[in-house]
Amino acid sequence: MSSVWHPFTQHGLGEPIPMVDHAKDALIHTADGRSFIDAISSWWVTTHGHCNPRIMAAIAEQAGKLDQIIFAGWTHAPAETLAAGLREILPEALEHVFFSDSGSTAVEVALKMALGYWHHRGQADRSRILVLEHSYHGDTIGGMSVGARGVFNRPYQPLLFDVGTIPFPGAGAEQATLDALEAECRAGAAAFIVEPLVLGAGGMLFYTPALLAEMAAVCARHGVLFIADEVMTGWGRTGTLTACEQAGVVPDILCLSKGITGGAIPLAVTLASAPIFEAHWSEDRARMFFHSSSYTANPIACAAAVANLAIWREEPVLDRIARLGQWQQAALDRLAGVPGLVNHRRLGTIAALEIEQPESGYLSAIAPRLMAFARAHGVLLRPLGNTVYVMPPYSITCEQLDQIWKLIPAFLDAPG
Repeated sequence: MSSVWHPFTQHGLGEPIPMVDHAKDALIHTADGRSFIDAISSWWVTTHGHCNPRIMAAIAEQAGKLDQIIFAGWTHAPAETLAAGLREILPEALEHVFFSDSGSTAVEVALKMALGYWHHRGQADRSRILVLEHSYHGDTIGGMSVGARGVFNRPYQPLLFDVGTIPFPGAGAEQATLDALEAECRAGAAAFIVEPLVLGAGGMLFYTPALLAEMAAVCARHGVLFIADEVMTGWGRTGTLTACEQAGVVPDILCLSKGITGGAIPLAVTLASAPIFEAHWSEDRARMFFHSSSYTANPIACAAAVANLAIWREEPVLDRIARLGQWQQAALDRLAGVPGLVNHRRLGTIAALEIEQPESGYLSAIAPRLMAFARAHGVLLRPLGNTVYVMPPYSITCEQLDQIWKLIPAFLDAPG
């Protein structure tokens, strides 16, 4: 029996844990000779496909030069090149790039930046963080605090800080969302953090760019900092480089991770506008931004991200994304009349639907059954309860995508 403790895994159920040997493009290959189509980009990280040759080459080259160096008071070319490249493709107002190593830590950094901003402006009492209902921002303490309370974090409730929760803008309920946000902002909140356009772990819940723009405008009217968590939605998942782009929104603070290295190696950035940085700038060392990890701006990870930027700059990535979106829509259209499948929806490369049943929510018993069925048929799926979503690498073929979607009605027809 392995001594490894896996994330989001109940080992008491004795479910099989395949040993992965290698991967290429949209296929994962196990040590026993089986192959699986990666329908979820290995938890939403793999964009251009597994083991993209340009990214692998950049990692190999950098590994022979500089593996790791303290980033407090030191720097290196991959980090400087990456920061400059991000500045070129992201809104001009996001002038400052702070490195970390995961989506959760990118969010922690954003929250600390926001609170530090108000503290150093002499308004330390302005500390209330606003969140969107059903949101998920990671599994660190700050990330859990600004995420939905429930099965993910119930045992850790004593550690979590209080937040203001804004109702999700479901169809017909948009005004209630804006009214609640207006009231909280008027009361002097510090910041509002959102997953733009798509709430991922909350069930692939979509809302419109117009609503995102209105929420940002409410925050701007009251001087509330607007934090965009684009850890999942960034790097083309919604059809554009960032989801905020579709709404014409420039956040005060932007969190990016997952696809920043093409999904090859952990890295994250939190980008901030000049006022956020300047609130911490001083000759007083007590006002510095107190955050780091040992591997901040790891040179190998930064080199992978620089290669990812080159792919975006030199290859037709947006064309691939648009084509994948068309394939996803065609697959959903084919399932439109299948009994038991409801709420078909797509945004960019993300497609989702629900399996209609009395039991819903993350712990729905249908999720492990579908996961096992998919695995038996050569597909890696990981439903969110009774919500089935497909978010594959951009290198997937039309035939592979069809194979994924054919599983869903086959599962409904399968005995048991």
